[in-house]
Amino acid sequence: MSFADDLPPASVVDLAFPLAGRTVPRDYMQALHAALQQELPWLAQETRAGIHPLKLVQGSSVGPVSLLSQRTRLLLRLPRERVADASALAGRTLLIGEHPVQLGEPHERELLPHATLYAYAVAAAGEDEVVFMQAVAGELQALGVRTHTVCGKRGGRPHEGQTLTTFSLMLHALSRADSLRVQEQGLGPHRQLGCGVFVPHKSAAAVGE
Repeated sequence: MSFADDLPPASVVDLAFPLAGRTVPRDYMQALHAALQQELPWLAQETRAGIHPLKLVQGSSVGPVSLLSQRTRLLLRLPRERVADASALAGRTLLIGEHPVQLGEPHERELLPHATLYAYAVAAAGEDEVVFMQAVAGELQALGVRTHTVCGKRGGRPHEGQTLTTFSLMLHALSRADSLRVQEQGLGPHRQLGCGVFVPHKSAAAVGE
């Protein structure tokens, strides 16, 4: 489903930076977040901003290190009014832990109203899937979004010396307006750790990833 003329454009966009680098820490999100906040201090107060997970080479994690895919991009989900500020990252080198990556010239990607959305990780208050899905239902109701939900695998990521529990999540049968609303607002906390950031997906196949 492509962008529809009868809907206003989303209030946020994805800003995609080419990356030149070889490796990142296996659990890189916290270090990536810290590196970006050092370069963009306003990011800490920007509640609508999110950081997409990086694309890594499958099976490349050896010990504490993972290989970056050659075609990976750093994707930042940002309010439109912050795009110019964030574009200043072009040409800079981020130190993700001890791993340098250089950012190229970015381009904007509009959010499109797909009927099926997927998040690789949504932050949970604990390991109970039932409690998690109840919280998701409450957030969707508060947003006025009607959809079918499919919960995927439980995972975790380091956060402030502890492990943050996450679940992958698919939403399907979304209206165009609801699809954009979910992508704009996200679900749950920690979107700058890659949680609750939804992207279009063609089927339910990814929910178990």
